[in-house]
Amino acid sequence: MKILVTGGAGFIGSYFIKYWMDKYPEDNITNLDKLTYAGNLENLLEVENNPNYKFVKGDICDKDLVMDITKGIDLIVHFAAESHVDNSIEGPEIFVKTNVMGTQNLLEAAVQNGNIRFHHVSTDEVFGELPIDKPELKFTEETPYAPKSPYSASKAASDHLVRAYHHTFKLPITISNTSNNYGPNQHPEKLMPLAITRAMLDQEIPVYGDGKQIRDWVHVQDHAHGIELAITKGEIGHTYLFGGDGERENIWIVKKILEYLDKPESLIVHVGDRKGHDVRYAIDNSKSEKELGYKPEKSVEDWLKETVQWYMDNKKWWEPLKPVADKQADRYLSTRLDK
Repeated sequence: MKILVTGGAGFIGSYFIKYWMDKYPEDNITNLDKLTYAGNLENLLEVENNPNYKFVKGDICDKDLVMDITKGIDLIVHFAAESHVDNSIEGPEIFVKTNVMGTQNLLEAAVQNGNIRFHHVSTDEVFGELPIDKPELKFTEETPYAPKSPYSASKAASDHLVRAYHHTFKLPITISNTSNNYGPNQHPEKLMPLAITRAMLDQEIPVYGDGKQIRDWVHVQDHAHGIELAITKGEIGHTYLFGGDGERENIWIVKKILEYLDKPESLIVHVGDRKGHDVRYAIDNSKSEKELGYKPEKSVEDWLKETVQWYMDNKKWWEPLKPVADKQADRYLSTRLDK
């Protein structure tokens, strides 16, 4: 099978490529990535010399490139997206361009080149937020869309486009929405690697507000497995949600990281909260479990411990990226609440 993976140099896309090539070594994968700051070809060193792997630097907003590169492809797995919520608040335009128009380019190319099987990777943030005081409520495949940030609004629009191309042009699609991912090779600007790398160096760790925002943390390995199941077992036209059975407060995550590293909680600095910060996300995996056999492989505690160890063992990978993360952290710390 010939597969096009978009955004395959990013955190989740690169993990998926390695996961898929290990499990299906006979398949051919073309990785299309623009190589923004979040894309890193060092994530793919173990497959770069594989004859069944090819990298193409390019933008999904380039219509001619997208039309050409999808010729002869059997499956498109679409990860490419602008994905940092804070960046979407500072500059929404690129999120609309990449996440909406870029997705439409891929969909159109998929239709024009023979109705290529299309899997779209999305986020649970399209559903908005859940109340803190009703823990029994979780997102399902039937939850109405209610995005709250420019990022989630752009992803919601892309989800709707994918479904529209299925209903209008009979494009064979599946969609997956997932919660907050973590694991190896995640850019150190994100919460977990930011906390890990700064704690390792005894630097202050910014935490939004009181830190009691709840996320359903899913390890990238479980997410990659879920996408595989959606592609190989999912019903065309359907959406599947993949969570980690890992609802935890952000402050719990940071404190657990400090515990694993034997660092003091005094490194935590509470900072001004994000504009329009969603208070809680949680995913109900019931449909994915029943129809696909999906189940997280390990607990959040076990996966988190492995993640901390990976960053401890791979300083050479994240050190070149740290200046970008530190700039972000300094911006957060400028709004510290202990002034």
